[in-house]
Amino acid sequence: MGPIQQAITEKLNTAFDTKVLSVTNDSESHRGHAGYTDGESHFSVDIVSDDFMGKSRVARQRMVYAALGTMMKSDVHALVIKAKTPAEIAPK
Repeated sequence: MGPIQQAITEKLNTAFDTKVLSVTNDSESHRGHAGYTDGESHFSVDIVSDDFMGKSRVARQRMVYAALGTMMKSDVHALVIKAKTPAEIAPK
């Protein structure tokens, strides 16, 4: 795990009561695209937390962006977010 991926993981674990958190570095699959830098620039986040209860998809994404703060301007070029509540992933 690279330093930016680690920092994302730490910030999200601090900001949310995470039940599940997966941060994946997708940068290599974007080689040659705008914003690509060697190493770490594109990420996917799968996060499950009660903190998202009653929030829209857009509100959840804004919460994640806010938790990452300046990283979204300086370190992260692209971020795919899947933010759910525990009830949304529970088997039915």
